[in-house]
Amino acid sequence: MVKTISLAIVNLLLVILVAPFFEGVIRKLKALVHSRKGPPFRQPYLDLLKLLGKEDLKVTENPIFSLAPIVTFGSILIAALFTPMGTTPPLGFAGDLIVFVYFLTLASVGIMLGGAATGSPYGAIGMGREMMLAMVVEIIIIGSLIVGVIHTQSFDLGRISVWYHEAGPNLSMIVAAVPFFLTLQVQLGKLPFDIPDADQEIMGGPFMEASGPKLALYKWSYFAKQVILASLFLEIFIPWPKVGIVPIDIVINLVKVFIVIGLVGLIDAVNPRIRVDQAIRYFVGIWVILIFALAFALIGV
Repeated sequence: MVKTISLAIVNLLLVILVAPFFEGVIRKLKALVHSRKGPPFRQPYLDLLKLLGKEDLKVTENPIFSLAPIVTFGSILIAALFTPMGTTPPLGFAGDLIVFVYFLTLASVGIMLGGAATGSPYGAIGMGREMMLAMVVEIIIIGSLIVGVIHTQSFDLGRISVWYHEAGPNLSMIVAAVPFFLTLQVQLGKLPFDIPDADQEIMGGPFMEASGPKLALYKWSYFAKQVILASLFLEIFIPWPKVGIVPIDIVINLVKVFIVIGLVGLIDAVNPRIRVDQAIRYFVGIWVILIFALAFALIGV
């Protein structure tokens, strides 16, 4: 019980306190690529503190508008408890892949409801785009993880990670890692896939009317989601190296997350936003790769 509580606290601290630093890394990297000095690494912390201290303005009396950011942030925190971050998921005994995806989807639903509750046409457009991407991308993530499920006959994310760490590289898992990585950019709302909240096009979409603490919770959710999805990708598809000492394995995972988020930031910095029809063609290509991965897993390679 003590170990479970300790791991839960560590996971929550990582997504609450460390995640904004990784966002600072992405901003700095993007600025360097564009030949700018860029903001300091602590800027995301300052942004969150500033937003949390602002007046909580309401553009509508609809209670969903106020509850949506809380649902989004709370769902992300719970999803973190089912995510392996250098060791087994703290609440792995209480839920598996299905529970993890449930809370990840609930976070997206919170964003959609928040955008729809404003009554703004830009919010409605952003909600529709968020729904389209959630339906397409989360199925791809589930499909990639199902490859591990086929090999282990278990939906337990911790068990899949342990199995792959002990079994070594496997063709179907290597192929399945590709669709998962290629959808990270979409899940994290980075270019070229920041379609739901495209500032220059739909003025922030579902976040257009959010301000103060509400906007802070939305932003914090995205920061936390970066650490959760990068950790899940690394623990399931690249679970090496591990030394068997929990604190060191957590640090190793953080270093790997730093590298993955650096790649995400680099892609964000060098690509323009793509259109919705271009995104759909992109996802079709990912689906083809995923089908190959599932086929390889079914024949045991």
